[in-house]
Amino acid sequence: MRFAEVPGEPAGQSPAGRLKRQLPELDAVTVDGFGTLVELVDPAPALQRALQECGVERAPGEIAGAFAAEATYYRARSHRGRDTVTLAALRAECAGVFLRTLGIEKEVDGFTNAFVSALRFRPVEGAVETLRRLRAHGLALAVVANWDVGLHDHLAGLGISPLVDTVVTSAEAGAAKPDPAIFLLALERLAVDPARALHVGDEPLDEEGARAAGMRFAPAPLRSLL
Repeated sequence: MRFAEVPGEPAGQSPAGRLKRQLPELDAVTVDGFGTLVELVDPAPALQRALQECGVERAPGEIAGAFAAEATYYRARSHRGRDTVTLAALRAECAGVFLRTLGIEKEVDGFTNAFVSALRFRPVEGAVETLRRLRAHGLALAVVANWDVGLHDHLAGLGISPLVDTVVTSAEAGAAKPDPAIFLLALERLAVDPARALHVGDEPLDEEGARAAGMRFAPAPLRSLL
């Protein structure tokens, strides 16, 4: 049963209304990272400037295509960035994929740092306020994300870290969603039973993993909960 499907409720009942009714049954809410809590600011302009500083000219469309290829590469390997050393190696690999997709086979000095600096995130609209309101209801909060350990720095920089009790990345858990292990690690840290926890995410793997862990599920956006 999806979280949004509760027998006996009036037709047309909103997800927010359903959540409010079930708040007494919840001790915690876990939140997906990318797409639910934070989103990427378009990196193309910054990447184009970084390339130009290295003496390389590429059209915006080429840069966007190369970044999409890098994102696909990273997504399947985000769990490999477990610490400072492995994260640096992963970032260098990803920057290399970006350059090679643009037809640049030679190593570009310093480009990895420029590439990483071009990746800036911002909170999804309404996400921060929703976290505050969930906290005001007395709920424990966690971020559960398929991400490298660098997520901690991103959330700290956005002022989100103080709003949650723990952040669990696939790199730290050694498992990526939809594996329930990443959810169970977050719940272990929160000392909350899965049956009394809700996960909010924007992809099928969020729902699949949360339900496999014995949790409830609600689809993003986060702001629709309250």
